Amino acid sequence: MLELGQGTGAADTGGHVKDVSEATFMEDVIEASKETPVIVDFWAPWCGPCKTLGPALEDAVNAMGGKVKMAKVNVDENQQISAQLRIQSIPTVYAFSDGQPVDGFQGALPPSQVTEFVQKIAAMGGEGEGGGGGLADAIASADEMLEAGAVDDAAQIYAAVLEEDATLAAAFAGLANCHLAKGDVDEAEAFLNGIPAEVSHAPEIEAVHAKIALARQAESAGPVDDLRARVESDADDHEARFNLAQALHASGDTEGAVEELLELFRRDRDWNEEAAKQQLFTIFEALAPNDPVALKGRRRLSSMILA
Repeated sequence: MLELGQGTGAADTGGHVKDVSEATFMEDVIEASKETPVIVDFWAPWCGPCKTLGPALEDAVNAMGGKVKMAKVNVDENQQISAQLRIQSIPTVYAFSDGQPVDGFQGALPPSQVTEFVQKIAAMGGEGEGGGGGLADAIASADEMLEAGAVDDAAQIYAAVLEEDATLAAAFAGLANCHLAKGDVDEAEAFLNGIPAEVSHAPEIEAVHAKIALARQAESAGPVDDLRARVESDADDHEARFNLAQALHASGDTEGAVEELLELFRRDRDWNEEAAKQQLFTIFEALAPNDPVALKGRRRLSSMILA
């Protein structure tokens, strides 16, 4: 597993922007966003557009006077967290609020759009540092209702949030998740196909797409016991192990599915055009970024890739 040191500390005199490492990401991003929204800039020294976007983001964040914070992650020095969040190109920007990704974009934006993005994220935190409240609290309440099974109540809150701000990806994702909670996979997919283009690639929207893909697989998943018996009789039956992983996930055993896919990757990482790795990425994307199964699975996969 990759072991990296601490970040370099605050990157501005105002204390609203800092460099963050894998060792401090949970504290400086996930936990910190429960108090104040955090914008994360994934960059590299060799990236030309990063040199334009980064300073523009910093200026916009500092101008908000503490209502939003910014974390800078050098992808060259922090490859594991970049892999965990599936950073495929830079610059990539994610925004976190209440411990969850709520918005994001890839590539450089004009200064006016950067300012608009930062102001939108800052508004999620209500009154700023320690303030909470606002639309972010409404979304958090809806998330809790959805998790508790109050699907219709959650859907009403997500819809009300979108009436206030029709650009919040987290609310669109919440409504799609409500469809999935009711077993309406087609409705969830159709709903996402109709959302605004500017939020269609936000991380929480990508997470719902991953859930939809897994739900499609579940519809044709085979019997767990039969597939397990095939794997036990022939440990190199890669197709049976892959199908077993799908069946385990369909039955609710996400950790078991990840274990089987990691074992398949260990045995033959190139099988079926790296199907095991791609399936793992789909599962990880469907889980919350700080989900223990996703964190542990990504660490183990990264270790295998780098071995």
